[in-house]
Amino acid sequence: MRLLIVEDSTELVAMLRPLLAAAGFTIDHAVSIEDATLMLELGSYAAVVLDIGLPDGDGRSVVQAARARGDITPVILLTARGSVEDRVAGLAAGGDDYLVKPFAPEELIARVQALLRRSDLIADRPVTCGNVTLDPASREVRTGGAPTILFARELAILEILIQRRERVVAKAQLEAQLFGLEGELGSNAVEVYIHRLRRKLAEAGASAQIVTVRGVGYMLAGPVA
Repeated sequence: MRLLIVEDSTELVAMLRPLLAAAGFTIDHAVSIEDATLMLELGSYAAVVLDIGLPDGDGRSVVQAARARGDITPVILLTARGSVEDRVAGLAAGGDDYLVKPFAPEELIARVQALLRRSDLIADRPVTCGNVTLDPASREVRTGGAPTILFARELAILEILIQRRERVVAKAQLEAQLFGLEGELGSNAVEVYIHRLRRKLAEAGASAQIVTVRGVGYMLAGPVA
């Protein structure tokens, strides 16, 4: 699972990285609001560990922007300020948990794992874009109420696109999803499976469409009102 740490202390991240890796996490690191916002827009993460005190401003703006565009990725806020008012402000901004510095690394790992257990309950609910619905629990896709049969790699792409519907997903993220299924990829593997998925959705009468964002990736968009 990929974890995004937004923290300007490289020493702290260097200390946390091997411990989180041992717990099964792959770590991406951002040091500023600008970098974190871009990484969240283009990538997909199991959770975010977000320091409030960043060089370019209040880190809570990162989670506020994420929530405004519908991103429900779990976020743990880090801060040296532990007053009740600070905690309430962080949670009101959209944070899911709050950890005051200094903290034990084991506590951070435990809190991340607890957040993921809670978010799994949400992730098991059916997700809809237009008239296309994916049930993550049964892995069943329906278009206009009728079953749509997809192969594993097509389903893997649809799953990540529909979970981040109306947002651009980087091509590299889709490649990473396919890599776990295939081991090795051809240079145009994503394009091939996107083409097949588009065709099957169109044949099923889907109102949602896969939009290509040239040079970046793809987005599943619902019908224009």
